Order: sequence, then structure tokens, then C-alpha cells
Amino acid sequence: MLPDLISSTLLRLRARQGRPFGLALLVLMALLLILLPNGPLPAMRLALFDAWQVLMPRERLSGPVQIIAIDEASLKEFGQWPWPRTRLAALIDRIAAQQPLAIGLDIIMPEHDTSSPEAVAATLGQEHATLKASLKTLPAHDDILGTALQRAPVVLGAAGFDVPAAGTTGALRLWPVHAQGGDALSHVRRFPQALASLPALQASAKGQALLSADLEKGVVRRVPMVGAIGDALLPALSLELLRVATGTSAVEVVLDGHGIDSVGVGDLNVPVQPNGAVWVHFSRPAPGRYLSAFDLMRGNLDPAALQDKVVIVALTGLGLMDYKTNARGDFLPGVDVHAQLIESFFDGRFLQRPVWMPWVELMVLLGFGLLLIWSVPKLGPRLAPLPAVGISLALFSGSALLFSAAGLLFDAVTLFCGLAMLFFSLFGSMLLAEVRERQQSERALQVARESAARVAGELDAARRIQMATLPSAATAFPGETRFALDALLEPARDVSGDLYDFFMLDRRRLFFLIGDVSGKGLPASLFMVVAKALSKSIALRAADDVAAIVNRANQELGRENPEMLFVTGVAGILDADTGELTLCNAGHDAPRRLLPDGRIEHLPNADGPPLCVIEDFAYPVRRYHMQPGECLCLTTDGITEAMDAEGVLYGSERLDELLRATAQRGCVTPSVVVESVRESVRAHVGGADASDDLTLMVLQWKG
Repeated sequence: MLPDLISSTLLRLRARQGRPFGLALLVLMALLLILLPNGPLPAMRLALFDAWQVLMPRERLSGPVQIIAIDEASLKEFGQWPWPRTRLAALIDRIAAQQPLAIGLDIIMPEHDTSSPEAVAATLGQEHATLKASLKTLPAHDDILGTALQRAPVVLGAAGFDVPAAGTTGALRLWPVHAQGGDALSHVRRFPQALASLPALQASAKGQALLSADLEKGVVRRVPMVGAIGDALLPALSLELLRVATGTSAVEVVLDGHGIDSVGVGDLNVPVQPNGAVWVHFSRPAPGRYLSAFDLMRGNLDPAALQDKVVIVALTGLGLMDYKTNARGDFLPGVDVHAQLIESFFDGRFLQRPVWMPWVELMVLLGFGLLLIWSVPKLGPRLAPLPAVGISLALFSGSALLFSAAGLLFDAVTLFCGLAMLFFSLFGSMLLAEVRERQQSERALQVARESAARVAGELDAARRIQMATLPSAATAFPGETRFALDALLEPARDVSGDLYDFFMLDRRRLFFLIGDVSGKGLPASLFMVVAKALSKSIALRAADDVAAIVNRANQELGRENPEMLFVTGVAGILDADTGELTLCNAGHDAPRRLLPDGRIEHLPNADGPPLCVIEDFAYPVRRYHMQPGECLCLTTDGITEAMDAEGVLYGSERLDELLRATAQRGCVTPSVVVESVRESVRAHVGGADASDDLTLMVLQWKG
């Protein structure tokens, strides 16, 4: 009863394929998405939004803003900063003469002009009393600038400070900011102090604006449309310039239950984040947005270049500029951000991440998550990635489409990471279930595997014993200089039915043998060992003639052969002093002579049948004389009949071409020939299984 209960429980859990854990993981991700205001992966989310800015920058449909840049040319012409206030007044008069809608100064002047006549007079002693009196009669530079500010629609800027510093103040001259629907101070970015221009200059201006923006890891992405200095609301420079340009008396701030919903000037209404900030949709760098103060002062500009424009005066000269990196990665002066905001106002192009967007993302997460939980275990390992890939494409293409068409910021990357975790959890659970099933199958086959392992071990031992009976060409003839020899045998299976042997009959004569036993597997390998041992014994006892050796071996092997096996082979004796060669071929492939001039000569085919076929057959002998440097190449059919995956044979012609090419390269030695043949056959066979044993012997007489 209990085993059946346990078995049924395991089956039910296996059928769920990780779905309970997947549901728990999905709920956890949903809670993180709700509880963390910026999401669980804020850096990756910002990186995605930056990527959309790079791929889909804002197109400049209008050019309402012109930046008058106090650049290097201006500083070189009119002197280093700070300029006398009279020169700045002249610059403002020049701008005002072209009738712009508003002029913004991205410049803060918290101290009096040290070049002003009264400031210079204060530094003179009594010996210059006449000069001091004359200087005091001249108008102060700050007064001249104040008069210029009064004549033009100028907005001054102030920078917020979190802590008091030299020159900061908590009191500014401000223009009305009306809040509707609640208290805006509790939502906006607040600065206790501000660095602003002199009170007299503030009194002459038509507006005051906030220049500050908090960087996110050194990058400008969001700018507060309205902030606070102390307990007073202060609009951003872009918004205040539009207020002055339109002649509107106040900036309107609309709040809802989540915070600030929008800010407006006249007919313009800008949707913002609950803290009053706006995401800036940046365009590509626009050099035409900038005009040099030098060209303006020297009259090099079109007289109508600034007419009906919003003008911002800013320092951009080397060593003075306040450069910032925007979301596109462009390194531009900070004033460029204000100019781009005004352009987006005119073009009606806003980036938004509404308060309801996280709830949309939550619904998408739950919908796609449930789809994965249902589909992944059902589809199986091969098809399970398909819904995951489709969901990934839907997330990122949907995010890109919302950005491009509506300016909505949809956080696809956080959802992608969460759903990827869910997918791998389900996929891993599914694989674990398959592993458990495989383990059960393996247990059922364990006895068979152990039996097979024992057999394999015995075959491996047989292989080692068999291969150990073969002589090693590298150590068989130490100090021998009359001839060289190398051989190779690579079994197609665990054990081989091919054989070779070589040894000295006396000081002059070398006996060698290569053969191929019919059949495969263990019977052929046992017969191979018997044939090799018997042939060597006969050769050492009857060493006068190779024919006698082969005839005697044929008789002995055929006497007790219950499996009716036979052996093809070539036996030979080389006189190492004279190069005389005697060969006897018993039904084997014809040997090849690789001559010193690179020619290949095929010796005659077999002179008789394989051993163990005809009892008492008298095998004839052929005699040759080897040339100095000549190689005798003996092979089994495992080389010429080696097949690739398509069943194409290696062939005799391919072997001849290889031997000919090897000879033409020069420095032919048995080891070089053996290695060349082995690599060529391996390259031909490729990944196909070996069809037969690979056996090769190369004998070279050096003279």
C-alpha cells in the first residue's frame, strides 16, 4: 500500500514538471516589480532606454532655440572669462536688437564686477585721489548690465545646492508658480540653498529659472521641470523661457493622487513624472543649434538670425564649459539639454513613463509567465525554447514600438530577465525529470552493462596481449645502417586479424611477413597469433628458403583449423649486404616498389592461394634486386578498401599517387611513408567507422 502511494505521488510530481516552483518564482518576481519603485534591475532598464535613444533619436522638426556660445573664438577676441559686465551687456543688446522671444543666461553672476570703475577706485590710494573721484563718477558695470537686462526679455539661472556654500542664498526673486490639486513641494526636488546672480541683476530680469539636474551614473536622462529652493517653487530654464516668450504670468503645476501630473505654460502642457522631472528625448548632435558670440558681436550673422527665437547664452570655451553626457552617449555642453527640451516642446515629442506603466508591465509579466508555465513542460526539451524566443521578440519589439510611436518607456529588459529565469527553471525541472527516468532505465540495464563491461575488459586485455606480440621497428635493429623498416597495425575492432613480423635470420638476412586472416573478431585474432608464432618458429628452424617456410606454414596451419579460416600473406627475405630480395605471395595484395627516381612499380600478383586453402601447395618464389634507397611497400586490403561516410573506397590509385607525391618531396624513409599513408587514410575515412584493420609495412634498403 505504502509503495503504491509513494509511486503515485512521484508520478504526479513528475507530471507537473516544475510548475509549482515556477508559479512561486513568478509570484516573487511580481512582488519585486510592485515593491521596488525603479524595478529590480534599474541599471539595465536605463541601458535599454538609452539604447532606444541611440537607435531612434528625436527628429528635429523645428529649430526654435539658438545658443549663443561664448566659445574659444570669442574668448580669444574679447579676452578670458569673466568678461566685464559692460561687454556682456553689449552682447545682450546685440541679441535683443534682433527681437528674440526670450533670452536665457546659462551664466551665474553672484559677485560684483571687479573691473567696474568703483571697484578699481577702491583699490587706489590717496595719491590717486583725482583719478578715484573721476572713476566714481562713472556708472557701475553691474548697473549697465542691469539696464540691458531691463530692456530685454532675459531669464537668469540659479543652481541648487544641497548644503550651504560660499555665495549661496536661500532667498531669490521668483515669479509665480501655481500648483493645482495639492502641495507640489512634497514631490519636487528641493534644494536648501542656491547660487544665483546679484539681487540687483535679479530685479532687472524678467524671470528666474533652475539650472540644476541630477545625473544618473554620470548621464543626463531626466531634468526637473520644476524644483524648489527652500520653500519656493522654481521652474526649469526651458519652462521659464517659454513663460517669458509667451508673456504668461505664471507656470501651472497640476497634481493628482500620485504626485505631479503635468506642468504648463499657456497652451503648452508637458506630462512629467510624479517628482516633476521629464525624460528628455535627445536628437542627434546639431551644430546648427550653436552660433558664436564672436560672429554676433562682429556683425557676421544674418540680422534676422535670432528673430522670434528663444536664445540661450552659455559658456562653451575650452576650460569653461560644463559638458555632460546625455542618454545617447553624446558629450555636449549642459545648455544643450535645455535647448533640446524646448525643441521637444515645440515638436510635441515627449518621453513618458506614466504611473500606470509598472502595472502594465506586471500584467505582461504574469501573462507571459503563465504561458511559459503551461507551454514549456508540454512542448518538451526540443520545442520548449520556441515560446521563450517568441516572448523575447515580443517584449523588445513591443518596447521599441511604444518608444517610437508614442514616446512610452516600457521596461522590456527587466521582464526579459525575470521570464528567462522562469524559463530556465522550468526547462531545468523538465531535464531533471528526464534524468530521473533515464536513471530508472539505467538501473534496469545495469546487469547487462556490467556483463558488457567484463567482456570489454577481457577484449581490451586480449588487444594489449596481441599488440605486444608485434615487434617494434624502432627497437628491433639497434645500430643497423644497411636497411630501415617501419610498420603499422591499427585494429578496426578491439582485436585484429592482421599480422606482421620481422627478425634477422642471421647477420645478413632479414625475414619479414605481412598477413591478413579471414573473418573478424576474436576467432580471427586468435588465429592471427597462432599464424605469427608458427611462421616465426618455422623460419628460425628452416631458414634456407622462403618458399620452404611458406609451404611448411601452410601445412601446419591447415592441420588443425576447425573454423576453416585462411590467411593471405607475403613473406620475404632480404640480403642486407647485397640487396637481393626473395618474395613469396600467398593470395595477398601485390607489394609496391617505391624506386629512388619516384616511380611506383607493382610487383606481380599472388603466386598461389591463401594459406589453409590447398594442402601441400608448392608456392613459387620471385627474386628481385633492390636499388639503394628503394622502398618495398606491403599493405593489407584495409588500406585500399577503407571507406568514407559515402561508401567511397580509398583505392589503389589514390595510394599510388600518395606514394609518388611522398617520393617527390625527397628524404623518403619508411617512417615518413607509414605516417603519410596513415594520415591520408584517416583524412579519407573522416568520421566513418573503420571497416577493416589498417596494416602497412615499409622496408628500405640503403645499400
